[in-house]
Amino acid sequence: MTSDRTHLKNRTGVVVATLCAVLLVGCSSTKLAYRYADWGVVWWVEDYVSLTAEQEQRLASDLQALQQWHCQAELPRYSQWLSALASDISKGATSPATVQYHQQQLLGFVPPLLDQIVPIATRLLASLTDAQVRELATNMAAKQRELEQELLPETPEARAAARAERTRERLENWLGPLNTRQTEIVARWSANRNRQTEIWLAGRRAWQSALLDALADRHSRDFDDRVRDLLVHSERVRGPDYQRMRAESEQAMTQLIHDLLQAADQAQLRHLAGRAGDLRGDFDALSCTPVRATAEAPDQTVR
Repeated sequence: MTSDRTHLKNRTGVVVATLCAVLLVGCSSTKLAYRYADWGVVWWVEDYVSLTAEQEQRLASDLQALQQWHCQAELPRYSQWLSALASDISKGATSPATVQYHQQQLLGFVPPLLDQIVPIATRLLASLTDAQVRELATNMAAKQRELEQELLPETPEARAAARAERTRERLENWLGPLNTRQTEIVARWSANRNRQTEIWLAGRRAWQSALLDALADRHSRDFDDRVRDLLVHSERVRGPDYQRMRAESEQAMTQLIHDLLQAADQAQLRHLAGRAGDLRGDFDALSCTPVRATAEAPDQTVR
């Protein structure tokens, strides 16, 4: 059962990671999709907590239902969007308005997924024992320290350089090697992100603290509402600095993508259109076979 659950986790996770990355830059470098990233609490808790056999069985059933819904309801929408994106690229339609349109289309795919994820996450979190909550808290703190050490070099200049390097690596997956002008654009964009990584990490710490507060009262009547609020409106607990950073970074991302496409040559645009086409083919190829009900997983409905 563990291998089946891992397959489902990886398949759905790849779809969302692709949505984050498809507009040229991965989520981890741009922070563009961070406001939606907490739906992954399902996998996140599983990675940080040793689940019981009963919890694993319930989660496997929930993830099968999620996969079936996602394949039937959402993948066709992704494919249509990618077709429109590839068409605009091939026509040279790379104005800021067009870039922003596709950016909003991309982000618009996440709320329906969140609606399906929230009940699964709530059910899993509510089932945790006191020992599991302590294990989660310990592992979250350790991961936070690891991220701070990894992402916060000693000087602002070093942080900007590291951010630029991560961004270049992801961009080249979609555009091919960057030219001199594009490299300069990325360097300037990275330098202008100021305290973005620090603010994100601080917001992450605040969100995790709020989650632990909710878990301390996980048998209360309002627990479901508290988890939904943490997942759907996470910015409320991440603080005003995070909220300002998020708004600024989305605008900056639109400008970054526009500037990069304006500086792209025809080979890069063909490469990008080809990647979008390949991705659309991957979505089209994903089969939506009926989920087989078993005695071990009788309830296949995501509630």
